[in-house]
Amino acid sequence: MRTVLIIDDHAGVGEALSLLLSLHDIEPLYAATPVQGLALLGARRIDLVIQDMNFSADTTSGEEGRALFQQIRESRPDLPVILLTAWTQLEQAVALVKAGAADYLAKPWDDTKLLATVENLLELGESQQALRQARQDHQQRLEAMRRRHRLEGMVVASPALLRCLELACQVARSPAPVLITGPNGSGKERIAAIVHANSTVATGPFVAVNCGALPGDLIEAELFGADSGAYTGAARAREGRFETADGGTLFLDEIGNLPLAGQVKLLRVLESGRFERLGSSRTRETTVRVLSATNADLRAMVAAGTFREDLYYRLNVIEISLPGLAERPQDILPLADHFLAGRARLSDAAREALLAHAWPGNVRELKNVIERAALLAPGTGSARQITEHDLALPAAPINTLRNLDEPSREAVSAALEAASGVVSRAAQALGLSRQALYRRMERYGLDA
Repeated sequence: MRTVLIIDDHAGVGEALSLLLSLHDIEPLYAATPVQGLALLGARRIDLVIQDMNFSADTTSGEEGRALFQQIRESRPDLPVILLTAWTQLEQAVALVKAGAADYLAKPWDDTKLLATVENLLELGESQQALRQARQDHQQRLEAMRRRHRLEGMVVASPALLRCLELACQVARSPAPVLITGPNGSGKERIAAIVHANSTVATGPFVAVNCGALPGDLIEAELFGADSGAYTGAARAREGRFETADGGTLFLDEIGNLPLAGQVKLLRVLESGRFERLGSSRTRETTVRVLSATNADLRAMVAAGTFREDLYYRLNVIEISLPGLAERPQDILPLADHFLAGRARLSDAAREALLAHAWPGNVRELKNVIERAALLAPGTGSARQITEHDLALPAAPINTLRNLDEPSREAVSAALEAASGVVSRAAQALGLSRQALYRRMERYGLDA
């Protein structure tokens, strides 16, 4: 049950509030003095405090309430506090709301308004606690991953990417083929490198070949090697990537570009570990962990007859689906700072521009944008500031500009300031739910 602490020197106020809260399934705790209230705060789980502003019969300054509020903030900075005030302490109460109090209500209070305020703040507290718990769980999982596995310098801030890494490390020590899917530039080769680094063949070579960067008639020679004279221009024998990767990992990027003849040979290697170079009848053997990646829909290619079904199921024993950067926006700013490596700093407007961009080129595009901005930004040393103009990002089309559901960092900050940090009020002003506003606050690095 949610618990509210009432601190007021008038027993009648305590009784009335306690009865009102109890009737709405909220557990009340009552303290007649600040000392008693602080003691209960240290001994019990409290979700919200309702405190009086004045505890002395001979003064109406509200100084006692201000001192109590400051003590509560010092011990529990995230605990919402509602101030009960008479008109004589109104100015003090307004100042305390600006200093972080959740709200103030005048005596005598309106039961409906008080209950609505309490319910809103309790729900807000639960959302904040869930968000803090999610962040803590994420950090603990990431730290555990870093202790047990090699992450090869991967920048991880989003839960989506963390799940991919957990799966990659979980399957790393198995010899089973892994298919990594995701859009171009999203980091598929980095995931493959992490699988290799945590595998039983980590001491062996990691060989990557881009099947989409080679002409179709050369892919087989690239993978399986060729004897001299096997094709025009083959003046001498050459070993293929399967031989080079023997005892390690072979990463086949853009596997969907492999021609059907090459697919047949690849299937044979996966099943038997045997192959022949082009132009040779000698059978060779290799022991290689095969990882593959694609941005294509291999299932659709199988249905169209351009990719062998048996090879697809052979490659796709384990699939790791890597989301694009737009689907994990929490990674954008940490990656940007990582690519900058202290050479310059991003202005707030530049950070907002990075978060607003759609990133069709994913991490690769972000890296190129940051590298260009770091080279062209004016000034020298780490004190240089990159502005939104230095990023040279294309303007968003009118129909893709942010609407009320995607307020800018500036808009969120202004709404929070106007609402004196009360998230429920700011969310209402922005047309968002509290949970949606908390997601934007986390994305923009803002605090209530």
